[in-house]
Amino acid sequence: MENKIITSGKRKTAIARAVLTPGKGIIKINEINYKNLQFFNKLKIEEPIKIAEKILGKVNFDIIINVRGGGEKSQIEAARLALAKAILEFSKKQNSNVNSLLSKKLEKTYLEYDRNMLIADVRRKEAYKPGDSKARKNRQTSYR
Repeated sequence: MENKIITSGKRKTAIARAVLTPGKGIIKINEINYKNLQFFNKLKIEEPIKIAEKILGKVNFDIIINVRGGGEKSQIEAARLALAKAILEFSKKQNSNVNSLLSKKLEKTYLEYDRNMLIADVRRKEAYKPGDSKARKNRQTSYR
């Protein structure tokens, strides 16, 4: 299919892949409709959609997101990143000058609202140090 857009998003160890196709506006995360998620997770996923609807108008596409690894919140963050990237790519693919201006406005709005909608958070857990139980904390010593 030529109108398919594939994007990815990462958060900690969670990796999300979003596939955007023209459709009716169905958004599924791991085969579950996003409206059936927990309340705050649903709000996190709705943020890029609501912003896009304000700027682009009615959205006519389906998005299927597959997420692997990480915890529940990391998966939602990764899915949100992949979703926002897919919507932005979709707005850029529209070939007219008006849509070009709208996609630049959408990108600017995403970055102003929350930079993590388009740019992945690269922080990772620090490695354990040899002989210690944690990454930073050193063993206690007693001089008695």
